Amino acid sequence: MKAIGLTEFGGPEVLRVLDLPIPEARPGEIRIRVSAATVNPVDTMVRRGLVFVSDAAPPYVPGMEASGVVDRIGEGTDTDLEVGDRVMAIVVVSGTRGAYSEYVVVPAESVVRTPANTTDIQAATLPMNGPTARTALDLLQLPATGTVAIVGAAGAVGGYAVQLAKSNGFRVIADAAQKDMQLVKELGADIVLPRGGEFPELVRAEISDGVDGLVDTAGIGPALARAVRDGGRIVISAPGTSQTTERGIVTERTFVPNYARNHAALDQLRSLAEQGRMTLRVARTLPVEQGADAHRLLEAGGLRGRIVLTF
Repeated sequence: MKAIGLTEFGGPEVLRVLDLPIPEARPGEIRIRVSAATVNPVDTMVRRGLVFVSDAAPPYVPGMEASGVVDRIGEGTDTDLEVGDRVMAIVVVSGTRGAYSEYVVVPAESVVRTPANTTDIQAATLPMNGPTARTALDLLQLPATGTVAIVGAAGAVGGYAVQLAKSNGFRVIADAAQKDMQLVKELGADIVLPRGGEFPELVRAEISDGVDGLVDTAGIGPALARAVRDGGRIVISAPGTSQTTERGIVTERTFVPNYARNHAALDQLRSLAEQGRMTLRVARTLPVEQGADAHRLLEAGGLRGRIVLTF
């Protein structure tokens, strides 16, 4: 089968077309014939050897989100899916195999149907980015009428976090560059403030005691604590960001593999997308052979939505 991967760690140039054996579906697993795979920041970390694959032998294949059709179901697997069903899946890159592959095998719990009225390309942006946002909000442990600040709200995870927070009934204060303010308002944020170093002070001008919790999807770091009330919580979804414990604030990080087999949560995200309560945003599509170009575009920044590789 065709895959895009690497045999040595490095920059985007190390990604190339590989010919690999088609994996077999064992009991409890489903094999998907992939039509679309999303490019995410964590994929660049796999490419550099920073996460998941450091103990495995090459070649390495990145990718944590895929959509396509069920190709094979492992013997005795408990699922209501059938061969040929359109599905999406979160793919935990364990060993050497990720979603940039013609075929991928995942636990049955990690697979749900593609949202109705969406393309495979759109659906591929949800099964890892959506749970990242869901995990962040769950870790905040907000009160029922709580207020959350979301930094990086125009990005893929940030946008999902805004919409999920509103679905939960929370008040949302978000940041945005001037060009993205209308977008973030349309995603549902109650208050949209200018992006930048003054964001915490602007939040305090709106809520004098500070917000109950904050989701940092942009990797800003401890400076954002000024926006959070004493004893509040911060959840970081960006890698490599330092934490704070000032004023009793609790800081945690998302770790999406913990949600990888939460079938109910993933299916709920599917339902929200079908209802139009989650907006699946695709920044650009590229054929899978241009995986290196996709990584270059991602690392250049400024995307609103995700790049999706197509097979």
